Amino acid sequence: MATTLAHGVKTLTTHESPSSFHRSVGSHNTTTTHRTDGSDNERKTYIVYMGDAPETGIPAVDDHHNLLINAIGDEQIARESRIHSYGKSFNAFAAMLLPHEAEQLKDKEGVVSVFLSKIKKLHTTSSWDFIGMPMTVKRNHLRESNVIVGILDSGIYMQSESFNDEGFGPPPTKWKGKCQTGPNFPGCNNKVIGARYYNLDPTLNITDPLSPEDRNGHGTHTASTVAGNPISGANYYGMAEGIARGGVPSARLAIYKVCWGELCSDLEILAALDDAIDDGVDVISMSLGGQPDLYYKDAIAIGTFHAMRKGIFTACSAGNEGPDEMSVTNAAPWIMTVAANTIDRRFKTYMKLGNGLMASGYISINTFSPEKTSYPLISGTLARNASFHDKYLNARFCDVGTLDASKVKGKIVYCYMADPYSVSGLHTAGFINAAVSNDTLIDTAYDFATPTVYVDANLDALIDRYINTTRNPLAVIYKSYVQRQPASPFLASFSSRGPDTISRSLLKPDISAPGVDILASWTMLATPTGSDDDKRHYHYNIISGTSMSCPHVAAVATYIKTFRPHWSPAAIKSALITTGDPQGGLLHLDGLGYGAGQIDPVRAVQPGLIYDLDLNSYISYLCKEGYNETTLGLLSGTKDLSCKGKIEEGYDGLNYPSMNLNLENNKHISAVFKRTVTNVGFPNSVYKATVKTPPGLNVKVIPNTLIFKSLQEKKTFKVVMKGAVLKGNDTRVLEASLEWNDKWHKVRSPILVYRPDAKYWG
Repeated sequence: MATTLAHGVKTLTTHESPSSFHRSVGSHNTTTTHRTDGSDNERKTYIVYMGDAPETGIPAVDDHHNLLINAIGDEQIARESRIHSYGKSFNAFAAMLLPHEAEQLKDKEGVVSVFLSKIKKLHTTSSWDFIGMPMTVKRNHLRESNVIVGILDSGIYMQSESFNDEGFGPPPTKWKGKCQTGPNFPGCNNKVIGARYYNLDPTLNITDPLSPEDRNGHGTHTASTVAGNPISGANYYGMAEGIARGGVPSARLAIYKVCWGELCSDLEILAALDDAIDDGVDVISMSLGGQPDLYYKDAIAIGTFHAMRKGIFTACSAGNEGPDEMSVTNAAPWIMTVAANTIDRRFKTYMKLGNGLMASGYISINTFSPEKTSYPLISGTLARNASFHDKYLNARFCDVGTLDASKVKGKIVYCYMADPYSVSGLHTAGFINAAVSNDTLIDTAYDFATPTVYVDANLDALIDRYINTTRNPLAVIYKSYVQRQPASPFLASFSSRGPDTISRSLLKPDISAPGVDILASWTMLATPTGSDDDKRHYHYNIISGTSMSCPHVAAVATYIKTFRPHWSPAAIKSALITTGDPQGGLLHLDGLGYGAGQIDPVRAVQPGLIYDLDLNSYISYLCKEGYNETTLGLLSGTKDLSCKGKIEEGYDGLNYPSMNLNLENNKHISAVFKRTVTNVGFPNSVYKATVKTPPGLNVKVIPNTLIFKSLQEKKTFKVVMKGAVLKGNDTRVLEASLEWNDKWHKVRSPILVYRPDAKYWG
């Protein structure tokens, strides 16, 4: 079974009206401080934004000066007050103004907005600050440098600054791995202490040089997200500039190249897991996956089961098949299954037609600044290749083969509901694509080899009319910019949802982490898009997917291990789940997608209580799931294994931090979950239970108070769930929660009741 790298594939856009654009301009940066003393007589620095760059021949400086004269009333003061004029990519100017002068300028024709210039801090380009893990967070650097994270991916680009080993001592003495050599791979160092590649599957027909080098970029991106060095001034063609860094920059990396291009064979995956466990890694990060299967027939489930037995924590991506239900993968109970959520920024791209119509979308990242004020514009319909005939393909949609290359060369092509790569190889000047508006699917931006913008399909008639009624239609696509997105985090549209099709008693994914528009290091051996049209090479890239969220969790698990070195993988997982931040979202059925919510790294170090598991717990669970005793004996290395007496009491039979009930055949809600918690907070503590339930669900905790007198003490309780039959599409999912609170710790377990649609049963 071949497996593919898990990174995003969905493409839909939105369009903002001029009025909504006017409201949002200038809001994308976070304010730190600016000088205010309440005086109306003090001039302050304002920015006057006027939208698009002025057309060639219009002196922007003169226009700005005239506006200032009208607002200030004195030519000399107006001249002295202007600080700078912007006119290359957009039209704006900065000036020292009094508050009433700024108010006057807001009402002038052509002025979009007037706002104070604020002093900002240099923000990290990664998402670590967003989830509460700044560079200044408390760290145990000595222990961190002793933790080894194994990355199973597409290799690594060692020449990146992210993997420089300056200041690192020799590898930990427990390390038993090796470093393979090969073309374009300079070898390992004291940060990347091991690197292997795997070429076992003859069906892959590998043509790349046999080396741990990364010719895809994916592996370099995930590795630097885990443990990349802090790099100041990192950016993607000038966008999202800041400090790029991994979550645990002092940790060591061991690289296992199991993917060639985007294909990752089970042969390679199992071999790498086999080596990684033996080499001495402490944490494994795998941003890859395929169709789920019974655990004993799933290479990832098998390998990670044995990793768990050796005390190795494994994080895996949940997959990018959302928003479909039952699409989650890598959902074995010993795996931390990671969904993707947004962070507080998004990339916005504008296009403008020759008639002045301007529209925007969030789906694309355009790195190209226009060299001209406008370019010829043609629709796919008008560019139809007359010699191409296929009743299933349509030039309006710019389907592959339907366009005449000579008609679109050097022009911006307008298409309706097109595949974004359908115009590749045609040497166009850009691509405008109208797509059906869906506000729930505007969360992810994608980079393309040519200037690209997506606009709302509601503009289709306007754009078509302009093209068909104008002698020489023109358009221009502007370079993207970063806009602050305050309504975050929310679940990424592409992130796979549960429930798990293999074990429906588990709530999977477990947790979510940033996975949308993440900037991290990239290989110079690949272009940012991988397209044949793309001639760019850059040290960083911005990509999305559960591939990006997975290494965030691997890094946080590493961080926890530096403070809790003896915790089991299940204990670390419990800490992450019970301290997760439950998040609202733009999509229905979010509980099926984000599990316990977004990770909280700092709180996870001090969770108060943990739900721990050992090998026998997993075997008991698999017995209850109906797995064959012989199979389980082979899996666990136990001769003559018997499930008799091993099946734990309770609905799911597993001491999991979350609770999930799947209803079949319109049954009433009725289940009892048995759980045991271990005290890792304060020796003498009293925890009281608080339950939050929706209408139609009753949850009772017995007992509802837990009294601990020492650390590592265990207490057992039951969660009894009752309710009526779930009817109608609006009551297919009920979300509740149990929280144990001792006034210092909040130990939250998500509870979910789910009734599948009939279409999911077969």
